[in-house]
Amino acid sequence: MPVLTRLIPSPVVVDIRPGALDDLAGVLSDERISHSGKLAIAVSNGSGARLRERLAPALPGATWYEVGGGTLDDAIRLAGDMKSGHYDAVVGLGGGKIIDCAKFAAARVGLPLVAVPTNLAHDGLCSPVATLDNDAGRGSYGVPNPIAVVIDLDVIRDAPVRFVRAGIGDAISNINAIADWELANRVTGEKIDGLAAAMARQAGEAVLRHPGGVGDNDFLQVLAEALVLTGIAMSISGDSRPASGSCHEINHAFDILFPQRAASHGEQCGLGAAFAMYLRGAHEDAAFMAEVLRRHGLPVLPEEIGFTVDEFVQVVEFAPRTRPGRYTVLEHLDLKTHQIKDIYSDYAKAIGS
Repeated sequence: MPVLTRLIPSPVVVDIRPGALDDLAGVLSDERISHSGKLAIAVSNGSGARLRERLAPALPGATWYEVGGGTLDDAIRLAGDMKSGHYDAVVGLGGGKIIDCAKFAAARVGLPLVAVPTNLAHDGLCSPVATLDNDAGRGSYGVPNPIAVVIDLDVIRDAPVRFVRAGIGDAISNINAIADWELANRVTGEKIDGLAAAMARQAGEAVLRHPGGVGDNDFLQVLAEALVLTGIAMSISGDSRPASGSCHEINHAFDILFPQRAASHGEQCGLGAAFAMYLRGAHEDAAFMAEVLRRHGLPVLPEEIGFTVDEFVQVVEFAPRTRPGRYTVLEHLDLKTHQIKDIYSDYAKAIGS
């Protein structure tokens, strides 16, 4: 009888610990990613530029490219600048926008990407997707997974705490996304990738149930690992389904309807996940999720990020239009305006203020 297995697309290196950045050159050499040290390193003019001074002496063969923002034009420009360099790999050093630009540029020039995030704001640091602003708004572009992920917890602790909080909201929302996937399987027959679902769910549960906080290295380790595992889960399934359900539809609706007022991705996803869990009748789970989000300083009511109840109802009603073809609890219930209002009132009472 043949033994059937599959290859899992994942990084060759995942190095998450305090001080990891000081060993970056050695890791790339030891893992045969770059023996020559010829690297194209994309940085922002913020955290990445500050780290350049620290890293440059250990990476004498590197060429540094400052990226202005997180647009498709920025990524295309970066790829064009790197074309003649004959590099071994591209390193994205900075926040999510820089890493997404580096992902896209690396794919365009056919080089492996090393992700070195300076914050843990969302699960895109190890995903096979680059999210970039374009003339039509914002687009998602398929790219290869990073060949390596290096996360220095000392650097993460130095970043503004709001970035860690955003990552918590994004990780915890996995639990709602998997519940939506299972609902789609029951109602529409949509196939579930069990391995991807297990990885994403356990990543979310690990963060949800960890007793630590944003200032603890142990907690930051778990959060970083959860975000990496979520990215790999998306790569296994071939799309964002393991980490994107009704919670992310609500997030996208905030961004589309109120682009100048929207909060961070993770804040909106966490709030959306708690409300969506309540919508599906998992009231105890929704209350526990809201309690944990609150403990970490995240919003669980729209007023806490500057939106009225009526605006939030508008967001929830619009949300299914953001991902045509994706079946979640929002599509399943197909709620009218007055029904959303009534359920939100019950939700707000149930989780307290």
